[in-house]
Amino acid sequence: MNLKEETLSQDYKYQGRIINLRVDDIRLPNGNPAKREVVEHPGGVCVAALTDDMEVLMVRQFRYPYQEVVLEVPAGKRERGEDPLICGKRELREETGAVAQTYTFMGELYPSPGYCGEVIYLYLATDLTFEAMDPDEDEFLEPERIPLSRLVEMTLSGEIKDAKTQALILKIETLRAAGRLPGREK
Repeated sequence: MNLKEETLSQDYKYQGRIINLRVDDIRLPNGNPAKREVVEHPGGVCVAALTDDMEVLMVRQFRYPYQEVVLEVPAGKRERGEDPLICGKRELREETGAVAQTYTFMGELYPSPGYCGEVIYLYLATDLTFEAMDPDEDEFLEPERIPLSRLVEMTLSGEIKDAKTQALILKIETLRAAGRLPGREK
């Protein structure tokens, strides 16, 4: 069965610093016309930095759309065309002061594929050293270390609501439980 939708036209309704919003006229697989609202976003990167003591470097920061402080792995927006690993290294150092010797790519995540084209790249960082934090001028956050086992509990109980953090923590725990965590024993 053909599932592909054909783009006929695109009308940009808003072009901003971080996102663009467009409305596309499309043709459905059955030939009927329809519209799609699309948020364009340059994407992001998140990094779970794992210490030798099996603690993950986390950050708490106020997330305006939800009007609450959210616990999440360090993350940030990619510049358009920026290599995801370079972005991840920068964000980890800025938000936690950590620099890793080893980065393991853990996959890509589509946060809301129904309307947003954002892709988030996930990394595990190990073999850590520390420098001074250097957050962006408009970034206010509180770093902390939390045992991986506790983060798994917090994810399963619903305490951690951030999707990228949930996915990355559960991927790391799955590898750990299978004895396949890079550079780590079961």
